[in-house]
Amino acid sequence: MTEKPSPRFDRPTISKVYENLPGYGVDLYVGGREGASDIPLLRAHGISTVLNCAVNLDFNYVATPDEVSHDSVGYGPALIRYYKLGIVDGPGNPDTMMLAGFFQLRGALDQILPEKPSYPRRERGNLLVNCRAGRSRSVALVALFLHVHLPQEFPSLSAAIDHVRTQRALQPEEWHETPKPMLIAAAERTAHWVALIDADIARSAKP
Repeated sequence: MTEKPSPRFDRPTISKVYENLPGYGVDLYVGGREGASDIPLLRAHGISTVLNCAVNLDFNYVATPDEVSHDSVGYGPALIRYYKLGIVDGPGNPDTMMLAGFFQLRGALDQILPEKPSYPRRERGNLLVNCRAGRSRSVALVALFLHVHLPQEFPSLSAAIDHVRTQRALQPEEWHETPKPMLIAAAERTAHWVALIDADIARSAKP
């Protein structure tokens, strides 16, 4: 399938930023609203899960609304396993928003849905993290995850950001805002908090 370029800088609507993620065996993608809303494109790339981290953007993946849905808002099983996080692309986010995003991303990868009719989308495919343009919020969140999950490969957050920037085809002239500086700072603080939380969980798990 031919992917239409994003309107700015002629980049793909979605970009594979990591292949065969260790521990999960899935590919990790970053994209914007055009790619996240293109169901055939998502399926062509084996993407079964979308994490939308933009507070000013929403999708409705429900193909067949429940019979008791309201006319204006239909609800029911979605074509994509969909997670929503509301980050502002700039100042205004509580520090805990990036922390919530990290655990939501890791949770989306770890979560196992029950074998029940009310959970029809149980397949475990590739994962897309999106924001409006796939340049700032999604880049910060995915870089944070790679830095924490693969510290030997990405020993610093900046190394992970540079990797995602390159894979996403972000041009050097836009790096000053991809991601926004306050989101990078939030991701740095989050990496420290995650280390403390994971260490506490590990201590609690010891007999």
